Amino acid sequence: MQLNTLKPADGARTEPRRVGRGIGSGLGKTCGRGHKGSFARSGKGKIKAKFEGGQMPLIKRLPKVGFRSKLKKDTAEVLSYELDKLEAGTIDFAALRAAKLVPSTAKRAKVVLKGEFSKKFVLKGVLATAGAKAAIEAAGGSVEE
Repeated sequence: MQLNTLKPADGARTEPRRVGRGIGSGLGKTCGRGHKGSFARSGKGKIKAKFEGGQMPLIKRLPKVGFRSKLKKDTAEVLSYELDKLEAGTIDFAALRAAKLVPSTAKRAKVVLKGEFSKKFVLKGVLATAGAKAAIEAAGGSVEE
C-alpha cells in the first residue's frame, strides 16, 4: 500500500450538487427550490418545530397543570430510620448535615416516617410529618420547631 494509491470507499464521498448550471443539469432555473415562498428564498427556509402557520400553538392551547412549589427544591427529606444511626441526643439541621443525611444545597430538612427506630431523641429546628412526629413521641422523644 502506498499513500498515492489510497482512495475512499465507494459511496463514502459524493459530488456536490451543481445548481443553476442550465437545463441539462436537472437543477437549472429555480435550482430545485420550486417557485416562490420562504423555501425559495435564501436564508429563510427554517421554521421552528412548534410553529403551526400562525394558528395558536398546541402548547399555548393546553392549560397549565398542577402547582410547582419553590420550597421543594430547598427542602431535603430525611427518612426516620436514618435518625437511628445518629449518636446525638439532640438532632438539629447541623447534625444532619454533619452526618451527610442532608445535601449541602438544602436549606431545611423534613423527617418522613419510614421504617422503625428505637432511640429516644429531641428533634430541634427540623420539620417532621405528622406520622414521623407521632413515632418520635411514641419512642419517648420530642419535636421542637
